[in-house]
Amino acid sequence: MASFTISSPSKSSSFLSSSLSSLFTPSSLSRKSFAFNISRSPICAPNSLKCELPQPVNYENGIPTIPVLNERILPKFVESNRMDKAVNRNGAKLKLFSGTSNPALSQEIAWYMGLELGKVSIKRFADGEIYVQLQESVRGCDVYLVQPTCPPANENLMELLIMIDACRRASAKNITAVIPYFGYARADRKARRESIAAKLVANLITEAGADRVLACDLHSGQSMGYFDIPVDHVYCQPVVLDYLASKKICSGDLVVVSPDVGGVARARSFAKKLSDAPLAIVDKRRHAHNVAEVMNLIGDVKGKVAVMVDDMIDTAGTIAKGAALLHQEGAREVYACCTHAVFSPPAIERLSGGVFQEVIITNTLPVAEKNYFPQLTVLSVANLLGETIWRVHDDCSVSSIFL
Repeated sequence: MASFTISSPSKSSSFLSSSLSSLFTPSSLSRKSFAFNISRSPICAPNSLKCELPQPVNYENGIPTIPVLNERILPKFVESNRMDKAVNRNGAKLKLFSGTSNPALSQEIAWYMGLELGKVSIKRFADGEIYVQLQESVRGCDVYLVQPTCPPANENLMELLIMIDACRRASAKNITAVIPYFGYARADRKARRESIAAKLVANLITEAGADRVLACDLHSGQSMGYFDIPVDHVYCQPVVLDYLASKKICSGDLVVVSPDVGGVARARSFAKKLSDAPLAIVDKRRHAHNVAEVMNLIGDVKGKVAVMVDDMIDTAGTIAKGAALLHQEGAREVYACCTHAVFSPPAIERLSGGVFQEVIITNTLPVAEKNYFPQLTVLSVANLLGETIWRVHDDCSVSSIFL
């Protein structure tokens, strides 16, 4: 029986002493390859501190792990401020737990919030069944469960459902499923004798006992309507926009490109925040699932820096063929930006083939070490999710983060 225990790791005193000297220094929101730079976004709290962790990522069995500072070693004024917020105005204590699908992101969120991850034992029996046991009391607490339903989607979804059920039976006051990547979101409509799996998954999460869902960049906005409980939709645009702004590309040279007609609204919103950059659209005809054929381009990209924007990259067929078309039409450079890096084969071969100047993604899904390539940049959304969790816990506005 395989066993996983999720909790905040212990640290050696040598690591703490070397890290404290550079802890409170300005840093970017971005992570390039293996360098983690985690900060509290200025869009969320203009008077807050920015923290930097200039340590390389360590890998254990192919899973990225990062050290997490214990809040007790932070300066007193930071420690007391963070710990006071752990209990909201209704007297409910906040507790944060992680599943096994993306523990590195959960650790980053916990560090940003100044909390320790709750202790939970998650086991796999020999026949594949999942066993979850909370190793601390959650009675009367506001519980947040961080678990993206990334590949293997069915395994991680079932684990999330069992975690929700365990918290409900342990008398948690409120249970929020924090789902950075919502699997099955693409199955959001019925074309011909097929399941609307997004609605089915929403029903499963609700029936398991969740009181609220917090999700990042859903494939389509109508997915929020599939839930009969409140849904907080977190847009990861600010993190990507902040990184692009640091590249100091002349606004007159930029053009934002939607890789298909369905993503026009997303690309238009992105372009509006990039000094009202012009918009181009790739006209795509799909003959089968995961197979795309580019037909033509609507808009002008000649001599421009093209920024392709999408919610996810799966096999990279759509975005790679779109990039090839942009080069044919005279684009000087092509950047790919997406929130969810699913990276199903042969995505890595297509993305690293030289058509992209840079591929910018976030860490809503874990990226295996073997899938790193020179053009890849991974940005952390931990501060964005951490700030959203605080605001939900304190009954404050979430939408004001993105204004």
